[in-house]
Amino acid sequence: MVLLSNHAQGAIRLRSIPLVVIGGLLLLLVLAVAISALSNIGLPTRSKDPERLSEAEKARLEELFRLREALGNAVWPGWGDVDTGVIVHNESTVFLVGYPGDAAPPPGWVMMPRGEERGGAWEPVPGETFRGAPIYSQPLPGPDKTPENFTVKVGDTWVATLATREYAEVSFVQGFRQDLPPFLRPIFPYRLMWSAMMGTTEAYVGALAHESFHAFQGTVVPERLAAAEAVAKLEDSYPWDATYDAWQAELTALHAAAKAAAGTTTRDAEVAALARTWLDLRAARREGQPETLSAYEREREWLEGLAKYAELTLPRWAYHAVKDGTYTPLPALTGVPDFRGYRTRERFWSAQLSEVQRLGGRGGETRFYYSGFAQGVILDRLMPDWKARAFDEGAWLEELVGLL
Repeated sequence: MVLLSNHAQGAIRLRSIPLVVIGGLLLLLVLAVAISALSNIGLPTRSKDPERLSEAEKARLEELFRLREALGNAVWPGWGDVDTGVIVHNESTVFLVGYPGDAAPPPGWVMMPRGEERGGAWEPVPGETFRGAPIYSQPLPGPDKTPENFTVKVGDTWVATLATREYAEVSFVQGFRQDLPPFLRPIFPYRLMWSAMMGTTEAYVGALAHESFHAFQGTVVPERLAAAEAVAKLEDSYPWDATYDAWQAELTALHAAAKAAAGTTTRDAEVAALARTWLDLRAARREGQPETLSAYEREREWLEGLAKYAELTLPRWAYHAVKDGTYTPLPALTGVPDFRGYRTRERFWSAQLSEVQRLGGRGGETRFYYSGFAQGVILDRLMPDWKARAFDEGAWLEELVGLL
């Protein structure tokens, strides 16, 4: 028997593939590239009317207010009762909606917690209203002087801040294009990537809820928000890569505990045991770690993890409320092409929970968004009153889990 090398055997197998199949695959590849390139024609490069909010933008904003009023207290006690407005901005204009009270808002906004003042006088947008009240606007002071995506204060009121949905897409495409090699820029499927990341109205409403929850945190416990935001400067010195293996083991255990907590077939005792395994791995990872970095982790999980929890839970509850007939989305949203009536939010919530175990190899604070969210899922199952304690001074999510 003649024995052929692996290379020779592979060559024979390759030659045995009909040329028509190879040609078909090449044709499909060419078609895919052509379709991707064609889909990029007409990609927005600026907002259609930067001086006004479109009807779709106003509908998304109003849906946040309606959801917060209808379901906010169920997601987090007191959230639905706090009257906070929203600031959104595009490339040239800042808009303020839902500012409480009848008086016009005082000038500008204050970046929190650092106290930097930005902006000038608010002016009503002619002929435009939001929930029966004026929509206020002013020119953006500069490309690096935006309200950012967080929370600010207008006068004494904490206000959520975010880019408009339209401008968020423009910024995403422009930023992604700049990071790509020149030969890929014309053919990269930007629309598909945007759709996967933030392509639905529900995802944008969730992002608004995230920043709205920060405004709630600032309203209720401003000192805690200030402390949790102040440590963000440690992100640049955090040893993201050096702790990969330990973090990956920890996140895998955390996901297992949270997934069990979200299920219906696992007993409470099993969930608690999985949570203790995660806590043990966290303690082992922190051996020799400076306390400043451990405190940094706890602060950011409290600040961003809880906001991520609100971002994902509010639309998920909307899904169940729509299904049960106890909530009806804003009728104006039926004309918005990327609105799905919350039908995908349960599946999306589960997919986001699965992200927890995939973050060990990624640097940056996104890790704490998801680890804080996962701890909230565990606490929902085993400590139903945990939210009444989570805003207390010195109450950290991991310590509440440790009480289980």
